[in-house]
Amino acid sequence: MATLNVNGKSRAHDAEPDTPLLWVLREQLGLTGTKYGCGVAQCGSCTVHIDGAPVRSCVMPCSAVQPSQKVVTIEGLSVKGDHPLQKAWVALDVPQCGYCQSGMIMAAAALMKEKRNKLTAADVDAAISNICRCGTYNRVRAGILQAVGVQSKDIQVTHLNADQGAAA
Repeated sequence: MATLNVNGKSRAHDAEPDTPLLWVLREQLGLTGTKYGCGVAQCGSCTVHIDGAPVRSCVMPCSAVQPSQKVVTIEGLSVKGDHPLQKAWVALDVPQCGYCQSGMIMAAAALMKEKRNKLTAADVDAAISNICRCGTYNRVRAGILQAVGVQSKDIQVTHLNADQGAAA
């Protein structure tokens, strides 16, 4: 059995060496927050961190990840869901269908860590290459900027109470 360090825990799996990390995470370890999108590392739905760097797990063979390397999935980003990105995503209603959003958050978290407190809108525009089929890019951008404390005037979000019905 091979071993991976996932979200701070040593996890054994019996996948073939060329099995993509994505499938080990989803099928063998039950971590289904990381999504399959395209299978060719283009869309970013499968983004996880390996030793802090964003990696497209759909093309990363599980055998290429050493037991000493730290894999973090969306489930491991914040146990309580209180990472600044997760809070911003909720506050701004970022996702529509939500399918790509775990990959978006993981890519953004790596960017935030890399740039620390010096993250700008231009950095976000240049670095986030994930694909959102719903087209929520403005909300994604605003969410990342809000998470680092930069106000974005790109989007106005109106929340409705249950008794207000559908948006006008």
